[in-house]
Amino acid sequence: MMKFKLLGMLLAMFCIQNAFSQAKSISGTVSDVGGVPLPGVSVIVEGTTNGASTDFDGNFTLQNVTNGDQLVVTYIGMATKTIPVGNQNTFAITLEESLEALDAIVVVGYGAQSRATVTGAISTVDTDEISALPVTNAESALEGRAPGITVVNSGVPGSSPLVLIRGLGTFGDNSPLYVIDGVIVGNLSGISPSDIENVSILKDASTTAIYGARGSNGVVLVTTKKGKKGKGQLSFSTYAGFQRNTERYNTMNTIEYLQHAGNLGVFPNRPLSTFKINTNYQDEIFRTGLMQNYNMNYSAGTENSSQFFSGEYLKQEGIIINTGFERYSFRANSSFTTGKLTVGESMSISFGEQSPEREGGGRTLITHAIKAAPYLPVYNANNDGGFQGPSSSADGQDAENPVRIQTLPTGVNKTLGIIGNVYAELELLEGLTAKTQVGLDYFTFDGSTFTPTFNDDSVEGSTTHAQNFAEYGRSHTQGHTIMLTNSLTYNTTLGDSHNIELLALAENNKRKSTNFGGSARNEITNELIQFGPTNQSIGSGSSQTNRQGYLGRLNYNYDNKYILSASIRRDASSRFGENNRWGTFPSASLGWNLSKESFLENTAFSNLKIRGSYGITGNDKIGDYQYSASLAGGFEYPLGDSNGPGVTADGGANPDLKWEETTIMNVGLDFGFANQKFTGTIEYYRNQSDDLLLSLPAPLSNGINAGNITANVGSVETSGFELALGYNDMDGDFTWSANLNLGTSTNEVLSLGNLEAFEGAAMKDGKGNISRTVVGESLFHFYGLVSDGIYQNQAEVDAVFTANPGQTVVQPGDVRYKDLNGDGDITSEDRDILADPYPDFTYGLNLSANYKNFDFNCYITGIQGIDIYNENKYDLEAGANRLFNGSKVLLDSWTPTNPSTTQPRVPGAPQNHSVSDRYVEDGSFARLKNISIGYTFTGPVFDNYFSKLRLYASGQNLITITDYSGLDPEIGQGNQEFGIDRGRYPQPKSVILGLQVSF
Repeated sequence: MMKFKLLGMLLAMFCIQNAFSQAKSISGTVSDVGGVPLPGVSVIVEGTTNGASTDFDGNFTLQNVTNGDQLVVTYIGMATKTIPVGNQNTFAITLEESLEALDAIVVVGYGAQSRATVTGAISTVDTDEISALPVTNAESALEGRAPGITVVNSGVPGSSPLVLIRGLGTFGDNSPLYVIDGVIVGNLSGISPSDIENVSILKDASTTAIYGARGSNGVVLVTTKKGKKGKGQLSFSTYAGFQRNTERYNTMNTIEYLQHAGNLGVFPNRPLSTFKINTNYQDEIFRTGLMQNYNMNYSAGTENSSQFFSGEYLKQEGIIINTGFERYSFRANSSFTTGKLTVGESMSISFGEQSPEREGGGRTLITHAIKAAPYLPVYNANNDGGFQGPSSSADGQDAENPVRIQTLPTGVNKTLGIIGNVYAELELLEGLTAKTQVGLDYFTFDGSTFTPTFNDDSVEGSTTHAQNFAEYGRSHTQGHTIMLTNSLTYNTTLGDSHNIELLALAENNKRKSTNFGGSARNEITNELIQFGPTNQSIGSGSSQTNRQGYLGRLNYNYDNKYILSASIRRDASSRFGENNRWGTFPSASLGWNLSKESFLENTAFSNLKIRGSYGITGNDKIGDYQYSASLAGGFEYPLGDSNGPGVTADGGANPDLKWEETTIMNVGLDFGFANQKFTGTIEYYRNQSDDLLLSLPAPLSNGINAGNITANVGSVETSGFELALGYNDMDGDFTWSANLNLGTSTNEVLSLGNLEAFEGAAMKDGKGNISRTVVGESLFHFYGLVSDGIYQNQAEVDAVFTANPGQTVVQPGDVRYKDLNGDGDITSEDRDILADPYPDFTYGLNLSANYKNFDFNCYITGIQGIDIYNENKYDLEAGANRLFNGSKVLLDSWTPTNPSTTQPRVPGAPQNHSVSDRYVEDGSFARLKNISIGYTFTGPVFDNYFSKLRLYASGQNLITITDYSGLDPEIGQGNQEFGIDRGRYPQPKSVILGLQVSF
């Protein structure tokens, strides 16, 4: 009996073993919690190399699988799942997001880190956020996406926006450093936004000091798309739409203009039929512009290689006539691994062609449009050139015909950009990797303009606006930067908890550029668009900059709980004097991940990290050769009884010229609740920039023609807070998220050397300077007279002008300014700080939602507490003293019978339009930057042909809430011009339809 039992047990064991060892084929689908198939998911039989990746429909098939096996399913950003095979042959697997998704890889300088171990101030923007807007320049898409970054866009097609990270910290160039796939470039204009995978914005010393002499203004790191493992995917996207501007200044029509002319005692000598014309020149220069974009890319990859290729065509017509931008761009990224060696390249080329906005007489088109007499027609076939303009001061003769300015000249700006790198990476030992990379940034610029003869004046013998010759001008600039980087990286883990990364790096950067420019006249013909025989002018120049740097960095963490990062960089630059050519830039940061402590286990906190950093960064954004003496020509030197050409010292040498240095302190807190459904970051920073470069007056005895010498004397402190909050609900058919960011930045001048102050941007018509910089105040604040209403009678005038009794220039009806120094007169000594052109805070709000196949996005940006100096208002009201078209408020000017108005008399005292608070306005705004709705088609009919088919519609800048009276409250053109509106090309409203297809 016992023998039969034993035999039965052996038989059963054999059957079970046979069942488990019998190989079979299995298949399945992997999707996320929303039911969306996941391509590229790794499905591996545990303990073996038998595995597969899901295709773009989320499907997989595995051979030689037994019932006793277990499947390990992994995907980036998702929790790993282990599934027993058992008797199943088909599987429907659902992966959920993991906390590790929030610890995803973050690109930092010269490498990448897990988000969990980042101790610096880094904000990231991904490809979906960048591609959400139809922009020609990737910097524009960063507006409102992250705290601490200010982006001021312009409506000019193809233009680069103003970008500031954490405000202003220097008197000079405050633009950040841009790095594309490890290559340092001037801006992002040479790259298609569609090619960008993500952007990292580095803001504190621990993240920027590794760039040493070039990191003090912050760093924008761009990573382009790479091929993904799996079956090759071909994608095509396109959009088309229109742009327009609906805002106008409320200017006078012909009847009102003639009434205003009569109030000035001016009577235009024109035929009566002329006064039946009523031209609105704003309507004449604005138009509806079309825009279109086509992008195609191919992505593929295996375990040992990846490829990504793309091509794009973009065309945008500007909302101002004869402006526009067109670009062709191509990209190829690839990498190949054999054994322990990986080689790869990233290369892009772009061709751009811009039709720019033009100026006439130093004034913008908008300035001419709001000042031109409305009874003048745009065209006159009897005039040379075919346009009509003013004939005398009775027509407001300084206002040229803006349509002629923009359309009669022909010309274009053409650009070529090549950005790329080639690299090789070799694993020398376990954990030790050597990498060599050669980077290239090559560009050319060709600009040309041809203006034929013209005469806008229809009065015989009068040539108010005329040119009796054809003129051709051309400029060419070519430059390249070659960067060689060699590095060693060592990664190891000691005792399962001590994680160490060491980086040693040497870098050489060489930049060369040349330029050529020329112009000439042709007084014989308009038919030859070449340099003419008369008034020829030619010039050229070249420059070269060499940089050398060495970097050492240590990243350490204990079980991702206690984190340390330290670096030191030593840099040299040819831009500085021989006594201070080298600079040292150290940094250190600490972090404590409290959420990994036992006392926070089983609490609502899914993430809680405290971090802080301190370090020194540099700024070398100055011109070449400022440390050396320069020569100026154009002088005459006595030679016997005659004079000969001579030169003299133009600027003085300063061999002690050195780096501008910024000391940065940053503390931050990262937190998350409810399994990261609620997330947030809070930052505080304080930066002090020292040794800032200023031009100081030089004694006349030095014999320097320029009268100044550049020296390191300035100091500025910048500080502020940043906040980012997020909510993500990813459960069910309806999912949604909301992300809010907010940033502040204030600056204060600590030192100007021996200067008390220096003036900034100037007002038109010699009215004085608008901005000023002085110790104890913010950079480039508005500075002028303070108005106090309108003088209503002579007694009020006499009460102010006690030092000059009986003066007759200022009379009742003129602007009353405050006599701040109490000297009984109104002079430049009565100026005071009027406003600060920097915002109290900037913010962005991004709302996204998905319901089954529908997706929705709403993106709002805004600035609060910013002041704008509206010089357009001066142009609109300066006609109170000289006849121009302008605002209708001129018809409500002060008279003895109209005393309650705030508009001074016509004509009035010259000081009525001095630099003052009368032109300062609140520029705060909230803007619906983008709103879009899309639908993704699914089902058997579509799934058989497409892995993705999405149709969407979106609108940009559709709603702007502001009290600013100008055409666009988004104003900023750098440093001294920051916050000054001189007729800026406004951003358009746009509506587009788009299609995204993947095969």
